[in-house]
Amino acid sequence: MEVSVDRALCYGSAECAHRAPDVFAFEDGYGVVRPAAVRAVGDPRIREAVLEAAEKCPSQAIALRELREPAAAPGRRTGGPGERDVTRAPE
Repeated sequence: MEVSVDRALCYGSAECAHRAPDVFAFEDGYGVVRPAAVRAVGDPRIREAVLEAAEKCPSQAIALRELREPAAAPGRRTGGPGERDVTRAPE
């Protein structure tokens, strides 16, 4: 998950730093994302705290974006169990 704080929207309530201190800090009157936060968000407990911080942010300044693995090219199988070639019509 990618986490960011829009400084143009943030008005410094510090809710983010209070709810998810492993990811957010409060600097110069604004919420900021800590540099090591990318690794921390992989922890389910911290991820839940980040989701709550984004939901409860009074200025809605926190943006979350899921990072997804690149999809397989059309016609190529990824080889996982139970997968089927989706380029062929079902029989």
